[in-house]
Amino acid sequence: MPIASVNPATGETVQTFEALDAAGVERRLARAEAAFHGYRGTSFAARAELLHRAADLLERDQEAVARTMTEEMGKPLAAARAEAAKCAKAMHWYADNAEALLADEHPAPADVADSGAARAYVRYRPLGPVLAVMPWNFPFWQVVRFAAPALMAGNVGLLKHASNVPRTALAIEELFRRAGFPEGCFQTLLIGSGEVEGVVRDRRVAAVTLTGSEPAGRAVAAAAADEVKKAVLELGGSDPFVVLPSADLDAAVRTAVRARVQNNGQSCIAAKRFIVHTDVYDRFTAAFTAAMSALKVGDPMDEATDVGPLASRQGRDDLEELVEDARTRGARVECGGGRPEGWDTGWFYEPTVLTGITPAMRIHQEETFGPVATVYRVADLDEAVAVANDTPFGLSANVWTTDEAERERFVRDIQAGGVFFNGMTASHPALPFGGVKRSGFGRELSGHGIREFCNVTTVWIG
Repeated sequence: MPIASVNPATGETVQTFEALDAAGVERRLARAEAAFHGYRGTSFAARAELLHRAADLLERDQEAVARTMTEEMGKPLAAARAEAAKCAKAMHWYADNAEALLADEHPAPADVADSGAARAYVRYRPLGPVLAVMPWNFPFWQVVRFAAPALMAGNVGLLKHASNVPRTALAIEELFRRAGFPEGCFQTLLIGSGEVEGVVRDRRVAAVTLTGSEPAGRAVAAAAADEVKKAVLELGGSDPFVVLPSADLDAAVRTAVRARVQNNGQSCIAAKRFIVHTDVYDRFTAAFTAAMSALKVGDPMDEATDVGPLASRQGRDDLEELVEDARTRGARVECGGGRPEGWDTGWFYEPTVLTGITPAMRIHQEETFGPVATVYRVADLDEAVAVANDTPFGLSANVWTTDEAERERFVRDIQAGGVFFNGMTASHPALPFGGVKRSGFGRELSGHGIREFCNVTTVWIG
């Protein structure tokens, strides 16, 4: 079947593309292998020049790139512009810093003298073609945070993007081509999910990275493990947003709204569970509900829109099921809870706040991928930590407190790959990103991310 780009605000098909056949996939794999043999020997300076050029092109084309993202997956246009700008910034950062991040490491001669070495060092060498299986929610950023470090390390990239963002996927490939990267250094594979395993298992693919759902991660990781290949997984999240009595409540509410509805609520690192100390629960919940109710839902191309549509009909249906299950089991709908009036086309859902959540409800354990927030009342710090950790996921956490002892308690005890105090979770090129538990393994970004797909080589000289 053809791969379709569908506008989620209208349900209209914008463009269709024929999926690659077996011969097309083979040509791209052969091209990637050939490109790697030449590209791996280029200098950091040469790679940096190419990546800087790609970033400059992206900055120049920011508006067109943003409109493509908005038309394909529905994020507000202002958010799409910000995503394009963030990608360009990360590309410049890796171009400037990759050589230092991958510099040879030299232990002190005395530390290795008893090994018989006159000297020894560690060198980071590229692995080869890396397959990236990427999601639609941040269709440019998710790819760039893999591609920029991979290309700077001397690897080449193969992108299997989500099937609902083919225009963005092809635009990314074209961006690297226009920047002057050698043919085959970065290629998009327009294939369905059923063809991914075959690519993972191909001998020319050295490693795989996936951002997406837990089932997709399990399948890809299983195939990679069976082939003894490196994998990095960034899967779902149900991030807690903890508010304790010392918090600046006004700032916490403002940030809570942004943290929940960023990207129309479709973000692994969006705050989803709001865990509030009983001393400030009533004030926080009232202000948070009022602010969520005031958000404007509408056309994502409208500059005044706060929340656009969900990316797919299935995504909206799944969200409706979670909310309805919670409602029938006793949750209170403080605002929202359905499709907004006046939008008969497209896949819109109201910003929603639910209270009275219990473990019997699906929403207590499952990830909500849309503008739906659950609010919990807790009696003390111990209960706040327990509720925050009561999830199969462990991607990130937000905690609002000015008490240093409370901060240390969360740093020590939170089961997550990151904890953000008095702010909202965000990814940054200089900081490692990833999770624990069912949120995956491995890290993206920073020096940790660029080294994930390197051969860490010990060099010993007698």
